[in-house]
Amino acid sequence: MSADFSCPPDPAWRSRVTALLIALIVLWPLLVASEFKPWQLFDKQSLDATGHFLRGFFPPAHSKEFLLLLLEATWQTIAIATAGLTLALLAAIPFTLLATETLSISRLESGHMRFISLLIRQTARWILVLLRSVPELVWALLLVRIFGLGPTAGVLAIALTYSGMLGKVYAEILESSDARTTQVLLRNGSGRLAALCYGVLPATAAELVSYTAFRWECAIRGSVVMGFVGAGGIGQRMDESMKMLAGDEVFTMLLVFLLLVACADFVSSFLRKRLV
Repeated sequence: MSADFSCPPDPAWRSRVTALLIALIVLWPLLVASEFKPWQLFDKQSLDATGHFLRGFFPPAHSKEFLLLLLEATWQTIAIATAGLTLALLAAIPFTLLATETLSISRLESGHMRFISLLIRQTARWILVLLRSVPELVWALLLVRIFGLGPTAGVLAIALTYSGMLGKVYAEILESSDARTTQVLLRNGSGRLAALCYGVLPATAAELVSYTAFRWECAIRGSVVMGFVGAGGIGQRMDESMKMLAGDEVFTMLLVFLLLVACADFVSSFLRKRLV
């Protein structure tokens, strides 16, 4: 008798095909609404414009004056991201204390939070929702109108958006941790800040620092994008060069930007591996 090596039919093929058809039905109107037409990239006019644009990249700009300006803009980008994240961290800490249910003394004593405590906690959560709902680019557009062109708008834009992100994720990390040590401290008269430092932080410090390092990496990328609306850094220099059709300068800044993001990713990954 010959052995039968044929594969048995997949019992879930009907559900897989159905799920694929549903996904296509849902995605198709979204693609139409977004006017996604990738075939236009291969149009003769588009190819000619792309070739003309790319030919301006070579050779990359490498004059001493330009490289000094680029070095200053790169340092400004790092400063914007770091200062903005520091302000966001300072704002996120008190919101985290208010929004974390694990640190609620009234809930520990009576089993449920008092109305005032619940109102304060929900208010803190809604403020965090408001802050992170507005992208940093939109904040930068608004703040440039107030403070004018320069890095101040970029720093405050990152601080506003990232404080909402950090506060939300910090609260979720703290609430998902083992609350027994925190409850013991609170029952014995400890304050919420002491319970946070000695009860929750030892178990969640690595995760908190890991997420903060990841957000710093994102802040560097975000600070470059905000430069296109006048918030300083490499982005603002790149916008100026693009308006002057200086492709060689744009290409050099793109290379520096890639190097900067790679370095930020390396530092972020190094910290996460050391702490996790």
